[in-house]
Amino acid sequence: MTVEEFRDLVAAWHVNDATHADIVLAACELVVAGIDGPAVSALAGASLRHAWEEVPPLMEDALRELGLDHFEHGSDGGRVEGLRSMVRRALAGGTTPREFAHRVHQRFSHDLPEAEELAELHDCYETLEYYADLTAADLDAQVLAEMRRLTA
Repeated sequence: MTVEEFRDLVAAWHVNDATHADIVLAACELVVAGIDGPAVSALAGASLRHAWEEVPPLMEDALRELGLDHFEHGSDGGRVEGLRSMVRRALAGGTTPREFAHRVHQRFSHDLPEAEELAELHDCYETLEYYADLTAADLDAQVLAEMRRLTA
């Protein structure tokens, strides 16, 4: 486990793609990899059974110790980090632009400003037959451009 992998896992946690227990297990992997300190070790020592209550109060100190930004679980800042992590995984994993726009729309609807463009593009896919001058390839290009913008 690297600090960057841990950052991505925490981002996934913010959008409920990872559990509190996943955070504890990842902290254990950091300690085994020699990336530890008092706060990371405390996080690694959290109970898996009670991770949902033990992890949140330990996160801020552990993330600061790792040089990472901290956001409250489920906050808009955390959700933006989760969105960016979703984009990085999608760009690396071969998800189609349409599938990705659909997933973002499902996850965030129109409630997160940073995801709004992708949600709107998904709406366009769903009503493509009403656009005379727009093709699926055009939408794919717009989704990819927005994904790159989010990770720039």
